[in-house]
Amino acid sequence: MAKVRKVINRAAAAFVLGILSTAPAFAQTAELDALFDRLVQADPEETSQIQGQIAAQWSRSGSAAMDLLLRRGQDAITAGDLPLAIQHYSALIDHAPQFAEGYNGRATAFYLSGQIGPALADIQDTLALNPRHFGAMSGLAVILEELDRPQDALEVYARILKIAPNAEGVQDAADRLTVEMDGVTL
Repeated sequence: MAKVRKVINRAAAAFVLGILSTAPAFAQTAELDALFDRLVQADPEETSQIQGQIAAQWSRSGSAAMDLLLRRGQDAITAGDLPLAIQHYSALIDHAPQFAEGYNGRATAFYLSGQIGPALADIQDTLALNPRHFGAMSGLAVILEELDRPQDALEVYARILKIAPNAEGVQDAADRLTVEMDGVTL
């Protein structure tokens, strides 16, 4: 088990270095750019609403069939049928490999089913396609914390805060990690 954890930690370290240095892989639409501009300035009450608007934009693939696969994957996660969710998201990725939400959804299903390696790989693909994906970054930070990589998690939280300074729970998580890393427990 310790050997597996060591391999996962090494993979996570390489992954974080790659993600933190990734340049934007695609151009955002003007509407998304405007939402992100608002997000940086938003108060805590507005932040959640704007994040929801951004997520709604991200959930539109441009294909009704792909959007249906996305919804089926989401519904399967909600129903607790993680293998089915992984199947739906895998089909979505096969048919729309440039659609980041397929990877993000499958990363969530993999994580919830305890498959950390595949979850990290899908988070990497999500962020390669959509470097501002605060949801994928949040998932990455949580996984890094679970892998006892607080400094890497803190760097990811800092990236989220640059995008959404008032994202719910992110500053608290960053503060908690900072205190823990300084040797003080809350």
